[in-house]
Amino acid sequence: MPVLRLFAAAREAAGTGRDEIEGATVAEVLAHAVDRYGSGFAAVLDTCRIWVDGEPAESATAVGERAEVAVLPPVSGGA
Repeated sequence: MPVLRLFAAAREAAGTGRDEIEGATVAEVLAHAVDRYGSGFAAVLDTCRIWVDGEPAESATAVGERAEVAVLPPVSGGA
């Protein structure tokens, strides 16, 4: 089953940094994640970049059985 890795605001909204969530595409994995974590997570997800196995991904990107799907919110900072 694909591993979902959540960072920063996505981790806070979901209450976890790692989970196993089924799905054959990025869209399916994220839809199951929204069902599991709710509207707060969905709101954060709208601002995030998605990577699969270290490469930028789109919603139609295929997700393998042992893939890592990373949800990366925008990072802010300053000097």
